[in-house]
Amino acid sequence: MQKRSDFYFKYPPNIHELDLATMVHMFRSRGEPKKAPAGQYFACAVSGDLLKEAKWWFGLHYSQSTWDKMLTKGSEGFPITDVELNVLGLVYQSEDEPPHREYIEKKSGVTEKLAYLIVNDLRTFGFLDEDDSGFVRITPRGEKALHGIARRIYEKRFLPEMLRTFTPADEPTIEQAQKEDQEQTSLF
Repeated sequence: MQKRSDFYFKYPPNIHELDLATMVHMFRSRGEPKKAPAGQYFACAVSGDLLKEAKWWFGLHYSQSTWDKMLTKGSEGFPITDVELNVLGLVYQSEDEPPHREYIEKKSGVTEKLAYLIVNDLRTFGFLDEDDSGFVRITPRGEKALHGIARRIYEKRFLPEMLRTFTPADEPTIEQAQKEDQEQTSLF
């Protein structure tokens, strides 16, 4: 499915190169306000405006107003990316039989270490529930967050085609009738 907007939070494409300690530190520090050292400024990653104080996201800086605009409806202040869309969507589409956490982490689209952190945060914020056996269900809050990020990226409610793991079903084929080699008599 074609993305309609790129105005949402994204994890760095080379985040898998980080060691676990650095990844955890950066993940836990996202969204923290940072003050520029005396005589220096940050630049907002979207507007380019110079700032003395900014919100931090994996080395990027955002003004408070830009940060607020990037938060999606239903996220309750949680910075949701396309990876969270994928995690929440995988759980949402398999509501009949809840998937196991391990399956979600493998299919998330990022390293399993980062996926582990993401699933934990989604649980902490109340977007996912996990039972003692490791099976995961989406909560009503999680559904709102899922539809919010789907609308931001695709301009419509969540559909399974938005998942990274989506593979379209093969087109049904219509079997052609076999002609017999009989001569048809002319009616004229």
